[in-house]
Order: sequence, then C-alpha cells, then structure tokens
Amino acid sequence: MSTASEAACRVVRAADTYDGKQGLTYFCGIAAETVGSKHICMHLLTIPPGARAKAHLHESHETAIYILEGEAITLHGDRLQHQTVTRAGDLVYIPAGVPHLPINVSGKPVSAVIARTDPNEQESVVLLPELEALADEAIARLMSETKAPARAT
Repeated sequence: MSTASEAACRVVRAADTYDGKQGLTYFCGIAAETVGSKHICMHLLTIPPGARAKAHLHESHETAIYILEGEAITLHGDRLQHQTVTRAGDLVYIPAGVPHLPINVSGKPVSAVIARTDPNEQESVVLLPELEALADEAIARLMSETKAPARAT
C-alpha cells in the first residue's frame, strides 16, 4: 500500500492527442491512463469551426468545463431541446446522465479545459445515436439563424 510520502506529483504535457468516442480530438491530460488518477480526469479540447460532438452522456460522472477561448453552443436535455451559449471565461456544469453535445457554429476555434469525475476518460461515454437526427435539425436551425441577415427595425 502506498503512502502519501511515496506518492509523486506528475506533469502531463498536452502534446499527444486521441480521438474520443464523441467524435472530437482531445489533448491527453490527467486520467487513470496517463497518471493513474483515481477519481478525476482533465483534458484540453479545441473544437474547430463548424465542428460538433456526437450526442452522448456520461452515465455516472459529472463534467465541469472552463471555456478558454471562443464561443460554443451546447445542446442538452433528453431530446437536446435546450441550448446554452458559452463564451471565453464561462464555467459549465453538466450533471451525470444528461444528454448533450457541443457545437462550434463560429468561424474561430473554441478551446476548453474539461474535468470529469471519471478517471477513465472514455469509459463513461455513452453515445446516443437515436438523438443524432434531432441534433442535425437543431444545428441546421442554428446555422440558418447565424447566417440570416439582420432585420431592419
């Protein structure tokens, strides 16, 4: 059994990446796989312009996100019926079991720090293919709203 004096602090350089089940590429960070963490993971994510994640949830794990730069829209809810706009400096909380997906409808990358109570980064990810058609409809609507010319008042 290890003791506190035997434990070592670890540094992970965010140089390596991996493709997550959610359809986005993440920078490797703190996880059971990289440092042997037991109760948390933390990664960096950059969502390119026009990109989005697949509809998913994290079964038993909470997620906290800090938006470093850019602006994203997160669809969330049982039928992805809610949308939340997040900007640089915002903190986002996603409860365990809530279907969601982030979208970058802007022309600039969105970068964020993501922390989750699951030390195994991809283990609690549950894809929700049955929500993809709803996501596509919502995204098409959002895209048409962002490209619509301003109305005169």
